[in-house]
Amino acid sequence: MSAGRIHVDHLSIELGEGAARFEVLRDLSVTIEPGEFVCLLGPSGCGKSTLLGALAGHLSPSQGRLSLDGEAITGPDPDRGLVFQQHTLFPWKTVLDNVGYGLKMKGVPRAERERRATELLQLVGLQGFERRYPRELSGGMQQRVEIARVLINDPRVLLMDEPFGALDALTRSRMQELLLALWTRMRTTVVFVTHDIDEALFLADRVLVIGPRPGRIVEELKLDFARPRSAALLTDPEFVQLKRRCLNLLRDDGHAPPLERLTPLGTPRWRFAT
Repeated sequence: MSAGRIHVDHLSIELGEGAARFEVLRDLSVTIEPGEFVCLLGPSGCGKSTLLGALAGHLSPSQGRLSLDGEAITGPDPDRGLVFQQHTLFPWKTVLDNVGYGLKMKGVPRAERERRATELLQLVGLQGFERRYPRELSGGMQQRVEIARVLINDPRVLLMDEPFGALDALTRSRMQELLLALWTRMRTTVVFVTHDIDEALFLADRVLVIGPRPGRIVEELKLDFARPRSAALLTDPEFVQLKRRCLNLLRDDGHAPPLERLTPLGTPRWRFAT
C-alpha cells in the first residue's frame, strides 16, 4: 500500500481563549507509515485525543504542519475515518442504512450501497442484523456497525479514539481481535488512542508514549510480536516487561531508566527512542 502516510511536523496546539488559553501539545513530530498500526498511549489530559482531532481535521495547529500523503490536512475528509468511544449511529436508521450512509451522501445508488454495506456487515460478524436499529444491539455490536460505517468509505487512515473503552473486558478483548483481523485484511493505516497499556501493546506495531500536558512523545516502542496475536500474549514475559516499562514512564512523568531486551543470541529485540 502506498497511500496512508501521516507526517506530523513540529506540531503545537493551544486551546481556549484569552487568559484561559493553554498549551495541549508542544513541538510534536512523527511519521506514520502506510498500513502501520500505531497506538497513542498516555494519561488522561495529555493531548492524545487532541492529536487525533487534529489528524481528523477538526482542530487547527497553533504551530507546525500535518499532512497525509504529502497533502496538508486542513479539514475533515472521508479519507480519514474517525471512530469514537461512544457510537454516533443514527437511531432512526437501520444498521444497513447507517453503514451505507456515507455512500448515500456520495450519490451511490441504493442497490450498490446496500450490497457494499451487506458485505461489510458480514465482515464484522453482523450478518442477519441488517434491518435492526442501534437500540436493539449490544454495545459491542454498535461499535462493529460504527467501524463498518467508517470502512465503507475506504479511508486511507482509520482514527480511533478509545473505541472500546466503554465495553466490558470480554467484549473489549473480542473487539480487539476483530479489529486486528480487519486491519490484517485491509491494511489501512490505524492511529489508535488508548490509556490502556495492555491494549496498546497487544494491538500496535508501534506505541508512542505521550507525556503529561503539554503533550510530547517521550518514548517510542517498536514491537515485533508475531501476528496474528491472541490473548495468550498478555502473559508472555516479554510483554509483561514492556508493560512494566510503560507503567514506569506514565508514573514518572515520562522519565524511566533505559531498557534493552536481549534475545538468547544477544541481539536487541526491543528498541526505544525518544
